[in-house]
Amino acid sequence: MLQSAHKLKGFGIAATDGHIGHIKDVYFDDQKWTIRYFVVDTGGWLSGRKVLISPVSFHDPDWKGKMIRVDLTRQQIEDSPGIDTDQPVSRRQEAELFRHYDYPFYWTGPLLWGYGAFPPLGGTLGAGETGRERTAGDADPATEAEHADSHLCSSNEVIGYTIRATDDAVGHVEDFLFDDEDWSIRFMLVDTRNWWPGKHVLVSPQLVKSVSWGDSNVFVDISREAVESSLEFDWSNPPSRDTATSLYRDSGRPPEMR
Repeated sequence: MLQSAHKLKGFGIAATDGHIGHIKDVYFDDQKWTIRYFVVDTGGWLSGRKVLISPVSFHDPDWKGKMIRVDLTRQQIEDSPGIDTDQPVSRRQEAELFRHYDYPFYWTGPLLWGYGAFPPLGGTLGAGETGRERTAGDADPATEAEHADSHLCSSNEVIGYTIRATDDAVGHVEDFLFDDEDWSIRFMLVDTRNWWPGKHVLVSPQLVKSVSWGDSNVFVDISREAVESSLEFDWSNPPSRDTATSLYRDSGRPPEMR
């Protein structure tokens, strides 16, 4: 099922032994367009400290009750590496976080979650799930992390950015819709009403050429007319997962390997 990234704000997060806090922001990867972390405000429990929680930790989200349970203890979270969420998160910091939780690095393989199409259940990847095992010839992912860009973006930041087609501005980003099985972002929800007597339309993130942080723009590789004629979005009748594949096909872009 497709879910709204914006509507995740305020969801409660519960550890195996008690409440942790609530979601303040969502960090996604702008290369593979996948949600990587939730920024969780711990409130008075950790003196207002914010922590990053990965979908790798999630267990049976309650979408109606707005609660996500994680397979972590409060002590594990309290002992996690400190990260300043007001600054860009580096790949080195990600590596420290994943080592703390003993999770496999998602950036070491070709699929959304490394060598798996889905976040590893229980935080471990068996041979049957990965399709391969690391060999002595593989690069050390921790060493690679020292020189790599994490490509993490804040949804709070990007929501509101102007959509710029190949020939004109056409709207702004209002939300991201993601698949609640693999946490991939399937659509950008674009509000075109400030530019013409418009509507909300869905645009595949595979059409994004670049994101410009300095002037708050998202550049897409299609014309304004193509954006305007994209699939209209209706909250009462959200699109299915199969619609994403159709959008990729219609745009001439094959779906990513998953």
